[in-house]
Amino acid sequence: MNGTSDNILLNTTFTLKNFKKVLFDDEFVELLLTTFYYTFFGTVGSIIFGILTAQMVNQKFYGRTFMRSVLLFPYVAPVVALAYTWELLLDPNSGTLNSLLINYQVIETPINLLGQKYIEINILGFDFKLRLALTTVIMFEIWRYFPLAFLFILARLQAIPKELYEAADVDGASPFQKFFKITLPQITAVISILFMIRFIWNFNKFEDVFLLTGGASGTRTLPINVYQQGFAISDIGMGSAVSIVIVVLLLLFMFFYFKLLGKRVDEN
Repeated sequence: MNGTSDNILLNTTFTLKNFKKVLFDDEFVELLLTTFYYTFFGTVGSIIFGILTAQMVNQKFYGRTFMRSVLLFPYVAPVVALAYTWELLLDPNSGTLNSLLINYQVIETPINLLGQKYIEINILGFDFKLRLALTTVIMFEIWRYFPLAFLFILARLQAIPKELYEAADVDGASPFQKFFKITLPQITAVISILFMIRFIWNFNKFEDVFLLTGGASGTRTLPINVYQQGFAISDIGMGSAVSIVIVVLLLLFMFFYFKLLGKRVDEN
């Protein structure tokens, strides 16, 4: 017996079938919203915590150098070890966090923070559904990557002339006024760069989400979908199509982001 077949790697017949399946899939909108939710809040949260931390360690106190070194631990430690530690701490059956909350009568039953998609909370008489597992992953993301923002912002804070704060003290400015009128305008450029870098990195983030939840419980993002399509079910075409969609979305983000920055620079 003999036969012939086309080599798929050398085949020149191209179609947009995989892109059509990706864009018109029922789950695509949910995946896109989940990815943007995770990316935006993870990015903004890490920058906010970076600003707060940089402000604190920029003050003079005993052991400041040691504290700065300790704050870098989440960023330099292996992500596998950190994810495994968080899984142990947040385990609903034997985790430390649930045990403390139950002992202090904050909750009555354990909460599966990494395995429960939604949790209902009541605020001022209004019921809200919080995406629990995704929010937990975002908190891990903020904790792990705020040291990067902390380093950038601390370096910029140390370059601000002290005369500006001395003049503000003479004028009787409050700490909040000094922050919003002096500090924030001085670090705006650094924040803009950090937001762009962290947004791109978070949008492509795979290992953190995969190690914590494997994409279950409403934490399935586009990079997780690439892995599942390309390796879990061996559909290389679909996985490649999702990857190209991610690239196009990031290119659009960078285009509009630089356009916005350009307008702000022209106004200033």
